[in-house]
Amino acid sequence: MSSTVRTAIVTGAARGIGAAVAKRLAADGMQVAVLDLDAASCADTVSAIEAAGGKALAVGANVADEASVAAAVEKVAEELGEPTVLINNAGITRDNLLFKMTVEDWDAVMSVHLRGAFLMSRATQKYMVDNKFGRIVNLSSTSAQGNRGQVNYSAAKAGMQGFTKTLAVELGKFGVTANAIAPGFIATEMTAATAERVGASFEDYKAAAASQIPVARVGEPEDIAHTASFLASEGAGFVSGQVIYVAGGPKD
Repeated sequence: MSSTVRTAIVTGAARGIGAAVAKRLAADGMQVAVLDLDAASCADTVSAIEAAGGKALAVGANVADEASVAAAVEKVAEELGEPTVLINNAGITRDNLLFKMTVEDWDAVMSVHLRGAFLMSRATQKYMVDNKFGRIVNLSSTSAQGNRGQVNYSAAKAGMQGFTKTLAVELGKFGVTANAIAPGFIATEMTAATAERVGASFEDYKAAAASQIPVARVGEPEDIAHTASFLASEGAGFVSGQVIYVAGGPKD
């Protein structure tokens, strides 16, 4: 195994899945750029990494904005190290039934998920190619297979899978892998907000979801972090173009 210290960027890392992944990669020995819309919101994640003996940098950026992404990646390369691991986790929801969904809500979800992943991947791939090593991990979702009230989110997450497979084809010969993680129900602030929106307590909402999951529990952010840790590792060099469902059991 290489003793090289890798630099990773995790988008949407202020909380939830992104924060868990950032902490795990730091525990794996990577230097981690904790990126979110507001750098100040990344303070808790950075503090946790540093308290555990790791090295982290808070970076504020809008992943859907080309200039913002370019500036953020340049900052990481200069202040932390050339990024050769990228976790495209940033995401939002704007749920509604098709006939109620606005163009603005459609565009917002597409911009953060797909445009954001494209811009971040394009900006970092040159460092990966130059270093002959790269790991891109994109966050998809079980919703990619369709989910009522999420036509925008489902389309974006399905698009993320095609994006991932194409990156794997284009970048594989340079030592760069690309894979997607498709979580099922994960207990985060986002799913808590969904429970509130539908008028259910979060505990009842989680219990209802768990009753439909073969392992009989909902997922935690750490479940995704463990998977991302493997896909970002030196040992995962022969795994590329895959979509790994982390959902507690098979989908129908």
